[in-house]
Amino acid sequence: MSDRHFDQLATRFAEKIYGGAKGAIRLAVLQADLAETLPDRPLRVLDIGAGLGHMSLWLAQRGHQVTLAEPAEPMLEGARQRFAEAGQTATFIQAPWQELLGQLTEPYDLVLCHAVLEWLAEPHAILPVLHQLTKPDGWLSLAFYNRDALIYRNLLKGHFRKMRKNDMAGEKQSLTPQQPLDPRDLAAQLEGLWRVETQSGVRVFHDYMPVEFQARAELLDLLEMELAHRRHPSFAGLGRYLHWICRPI
Repeated sequence: MSDRHFDQLATRFAEKIYGGAKGAIRLAVLQADLAETLPDRPLRVLDIGAGLGHMSLWLAQRGHQVTLAEPAEPMLEGARQRFAEAGQTATFIQAPWQELLGQLTEPYDLVLCHAVLEWLAEPHAILPVLHQLTKPDGWLSLAFYNRDALIYRNLLKGHFRKMRKNDMAGEKQSLTPQQPLDPRDLAAQLEGLWRVETQSGVRVFHDYMPVEFQARAELLDLLEMELAHRRHPSFAGLGRYLHWICRPI
């Protein structure tokens, strides 16, 4: 198995991940968590696997100095266009995470690693690199595809044969990640490197709603309820993604 990049699937990826209510909820939760955590001063930010630059652009518009690293040229070009249209500047690097330590000389105040781990052949191998790229008093914003949520959704759909096979990986051309992460396993891998300070669920109920209810729901209501319940002790762990803000140890 190798790391998965999105050279040929950039448009489909963008529509699936960022389009509609799902994408709006995802951005709203990530932005709310970061707005609540970060100090009110300009930061040097590194966005690893930056995609089309949605999060980076939001941070740039708030006065932060942003570097986007993305291995897929179509995605990076989309990010460049997005920044140009918004009148914002940034540094753009086309490179996989394995090459970043050789190209970047100073650690960053904030490192974003959103929806990256689940596409890697060895998800945990990136964690020491993230640590080296983050200042000792900095932050890591880590968002990952939650295996627990995938299991629960398959249970609700009655996909018991799939459950017995214990195979949660997506198909080759699917946008279901190849390695959904077990949160307990990831927490164990973070020990000694990172202290998790906040944990939120991203889409803790939306993806479980019947389609007809999703269609009728107002976006503002969905955003309000998702934000209100993103850290609920019973619901946060059901998020399709989990967002952990970490500090280096």
